[in-house]
Amino acid sequence: MSQAAMKRIYSMPESLKDTSNHYCPGCGHSVVHRILAEVLDEMGLRERTIGVAPVGCAVLAYNYFNFDMVEAPHGRALAVATGIKRVQPDKLVLTYQGDGDLAAIGTAETIHAANRGEKISTVFINNAIYGMTGGQMAPTTIEGLWSTTTPGGRDLDRDGYPIDISRMLAVCPRTVYIERCAITSPKNIRRAKRAIRKSFEIQMKGLGFSLVEILSPCPTNWKMSPKEAWMWIEKVLERTYPLGVIKDLTESGDGG
Repeated sequence: MSQAAMKRIYSMPESLKDTSNHYCPGCGHSVVHRILAEVLDEMGLRERTIGVAPVGCAVLAYNYFNFDMVEAPHGRALAVATGIKRVQPDKLVLTYQGDGDLAAIGTAETIHAANRGEKISTVFINNAIYGMTGGQMAPTTIEGLWSTTTPGGRDLDRDGYPIDISRMLAVCPRTVYIERCAITSPKNIRRAKRAIRKSFEIQMKGLGFSLVEILSPCPTNWKMSPKEAWMWIEKVLERTYPLGVIKDLTESGDGG
């Protein structure tokens, strides 16, 4: 077959900028960027999208997404997104947040936005550790996981249990859809993409708040190779954070 006759089946999404990335080898952010951008292209929503990125590894998302982006102060992404959505209700407003931002300094904003049922979509990257600031314990750090602030591993008596923020939000009456995914295999990546699409569909229908949690590797701060990190998610991290739909009010049952 001639080159002219070959059909292109894989190319750069319009919703992504053609630029090199700064993420560490094996990091999951770039994969999530790709599938999120694909969903926006497929739904024809790029020109109607406003993204909010806070501090942390997610802060530089605006370097990669080819749609309008706003940078929020640390932990305040959902507060900023609430203001944007209320004055621009016809836009697709999404936040792209890590676990330190969403479940630590931003806990109040997260819980209250969900409790109010703000018509926002949140993509929550859970790598169970603080990435950008040097690998300290995060609210999501699991028992026994090494970090710079827990060199002997997280101790439940000393440090408390890891916070399952998705299940916490599921009890809010006005959260519509919450699902936990991973990007550890082609099958899981496709599932995460479907979850992001559903979250966007729910927002465009005006149904309420939705969140997609994605378990993502951090090989640098876990002190693992990329392959080891991705396998560790399936063997260890998913025991604390099992994959699946946590709540779905669009179905006959709420899943909670």
